[in-house]
Amino acid sequence: MKKRYNPYTLPPWVRQVREIGIQIIIPLTIFQGIRTVFFPTSFDVLLLALLILLAVAFRYDWI
Repeated sequence: MKKRYNPYTLPPWVRQVREIGIQIIIPLTIFQGIRTVFFPTSFDVLLLALLILLAVAFRYDWI
């Protein structure tokens, strides 16, 4: 049987890093999206995709 993810079982420093990541990921994704519109390079597109994936993962508590 698969165990459910519980963020409270993590060490305190991991929880703090996770909370900081949740606060930073959306503004950073928006900035990267605007940057990708004006200066599209393959690295920018890949970075934007990674940031969107991280934002979705934080939103649905996958991380």
